[in-house]
Amino acid sequence: MYAIIETGGEQLRVEPGRFYDIRHFASLKSKNLSSNTKILIYRVLMIRNETTINIGQPWLKNAVIKGRILHSHLENKITVYKMNSKKKTRRKFGHRQNSARFVVDSICLDGKDL
Repeated sequence: MYAIIETGGEQLRVEPGRFYDIRHFASLKSKNLSSNTKILIYRVLMIRNETTINIGQPWLKNAVIKGRILHSHLENKITVYKMNSKKKTRRKFGHRQNSARFVVDSICLDGKDL
């Protein structure tokens, strides 16, 4: 059993009991991303359970992914280097993206855990 969800500008294939890294949750502020914060994701695009496949247009109604945040962290730093040739202009800076790791507890459709 698995589901395809949309969160953080990405589409993910999620399964119960596994953890995933997401760049950002739009509805949660960084101060609310503490450990064991329960989350509900309503943007479910598809659910596959045994032999049945439910596809939304664009999202499934009455479908919820229940999970909790394990921890939030910063990803590895990327270095951006900008240079204009023949102008002696150089600029170097870095950036670290906020990220959160969450675990999927259950997939619900029409109020029933699958």
